[in-house]
Amino acid sequence: MDSQDSGWRGKFAGFALGLSIFAVLWFAVAALGTKFGVWDYGFGLGKMMGNVTAGYGRFVIGAAALASITAIVVSLVAAPRKRALMLSLGALLIIALVGFRWMGFQLNALRLPPIHEAQTDWSMPIQPSQALLDVRTAAKASNAVEDAPTVPQAPGIEKNWPGTGGRLVSELQEEAEYDPARQKSPKDALYPAIAPLIEPAVSYDMAYNAVLETVKAHGWEIVTADIESGRIEATHTSGWFGFKDDILFRIAPEGDGSRIDIRSISRVGLSDLGMNARRVGGLLTEIDGRLK
Repeated sequence: MDSQDSGWRGKFAGFALGLSIFAVLWFAVAALGTKFGVWDYGFGLGKMMGNVTAGYGRFVIGAAALASITAIVVSLVAAPRKRALMLSLGALLIIALVGFRWMGFQLNALRLPPIHEAQTDWSMPIQPSQALLDVRTAAKASNAVEDAPTVPQAPGIEKNWPGTGGRLVSELQEEAEYDPARQKSPKDALYPAIAPLIEPAVSYDMAYNAVLETVKAHGWEIVTADIESGRIEATHTSGWFGFKDDILFRIAPEGDGSRIDIRSISRVGLSDLGMNARRVGGLLTEIDGRLK
């Protein structure tokens, strides 16, 4: 192989590299366009990103991968060209990283329950304030805040998550949580263990302030903070797509101590990819640490 100009093979390798870079930009635009309201999440996530059976993402990745592999082959036949090969390998590396990331997203969605919220105690669900309901209505949130939500019954759900349609979200959350009787380690479970945080030696005021400090530390938008009712509500906005999740806290006296409950619910989308459960579990640990 030599380093001379690779002619048409070098140009084709450059085209393959450009196509791989275009794929990166395609998915970035899909996310940022959704975040800034250029289009809704159904188009950005469902159409532009898509999955293995629908949407445009599979074609973008497939075209870039095919061009990269073809460029590698033609750079090696007859009179091999180093420059063309390097460009082709670079193109393949980029699209491989994009493809693995994209496929990992799909596989992760299928292994997790098709639910978009989690909370510490479904027997006493945290009720949203009217202020939060108004915010969700203004934002056209498609996911209702219910006491006993169920997974919708639809052909797509039955195909991808058999047996989950019509079931209670609380049941699916419990089945996904870490249980020492079923798993050796929390890492083996889909969700962390989620339960109310009981602090026997922590006063109500201390518990409330610890929750409020935690919310402020995350930089979330605070919707409600009322020490009289023990209610704190905040909104988290994701970095890329700008998806909004509402986090509700309920602080109450418990004997001589206090009790903290948390509910986290996405405004749109069927599955949260386990984010709300991980958030609730992480917040419980974080708040408990503040109170030690």
